[in-house]
Amino acid sequence: MTGKSFTIVTLVLTAICIVPVAFFNYWIDPMWTFHTNNEHNQIQTVINERQQKTNRLYYSNETYDTLLIGSSRTTYIDQREFTGRNVFNYAVADLSFKDYDTMIEFAKKENGKEFETIIIGTDFFKTSIAQTSTPSDFYTYIEQVNEPFYRYKNLLSLDVLDYSRHNYDLAKAGIVSEARTYNRDNIASAAEIDADKREAETAGKINKFRNQFFKDDKYEYNPEFKEMLTTIQANNPNTEFIIFTTPIYSGLFDALLEEGRYPDYVRWLKDLTDVFGEVHHFMYPNPVTDNIENYFDGHHFYPHVGTMIAHVLSGEYSTDIPSDFGVVLQKEDLNEQLRRLLEIDVESE
Repeated sequence: MTGKSFTIVTLVLTAICIVPVAFFNYWIDPMWTFHTNNEHNQIQTVINERQQKTNRLYYSNETYDTLLIGSSRTTYIDQREFTGRNVFNYAVADLSFKDYDTMIEFAKKENGKEFETIIIGTDFFKTSIAQTSTPSDFYTYIEQVNEPFYRYKNLLSLDVLDYSRHNYDLAKAGIVSEARTYNRDNIASAAEIDADKREAETAGKINKFRNQFFKDDKYEYNPEFKEMLTTIQANNPNTEFIIFTTPIYSGLFDALLEEGRYPDYVRWLKDLTDVFGEVHHFMYPNPVTDNIENYFDGHHFYPHVGTMIAHVLSGEYSTDIPSDFGVVLQKEDLNEQLRRLLEIDVESE
């Protein structure tokens, strides 16, 4: 075989190996860089939401008037359920408030304009120093999409190929079997679990939060929280902010109170209302949070609860939503509102 023939054969064999991998990764698109849409990629596993959702914003030509950010709890809110708004759900697992400004500024840049509205789902346990001690690293995901040929490198990645195969199998089965998967419209789903497993998962989460997040030696309120809220408000003077608290199962809320975190809970709400004037509050005992079936672990609610939240925030009430699910707390009379809501004397705390 001549040198030229050898080169041609090598190139052909290489292409035979590479092209199917690249095509399959493009077809399934597990990293959300090409926006392919077909019956075989409708169930997408979570690889890294920070990167996947950043990719989606960067490589998409879509524009939005509203940005939704928050933790994994907020991922379960269907962005289409906000009446009269075109929303992008940029919520990601384990989000720290230190990431807020970086996320918002990137999203504004890719959106090509300011957002009319920014909706933020806030979690009480994420106000502790222990849970927010790490500096924001969100910029690393932004740097990734700006690397030359980033999305084309993904096409040739064997790791991405493994995810593509997994997504293909999920779509073929047609059953949501994981705690969180997405469809091609950035809508999250959660696997339904049986009562025994739900009870066990909830008990485990209550124990974890009690001992790892709520104990006196584990929890210290982070004063930087209010500073970040002030920063993002100042950086978005023409934007309306809608702030809401994520509802947790009442048994988990009881653990918060029993571990002495009530003054910190009040401080959290005061910081939110001091900066934004009001907060849409769902994290208190009510018919939704009292029902363990609305959660798969007491910590994360099912998507149907997310739909209720979206409708309440949109002012769209129905008989499916308990009338006492969600209250608007105002800065001016926060203490009195909490006293009525929880029957606790705030000023004595």
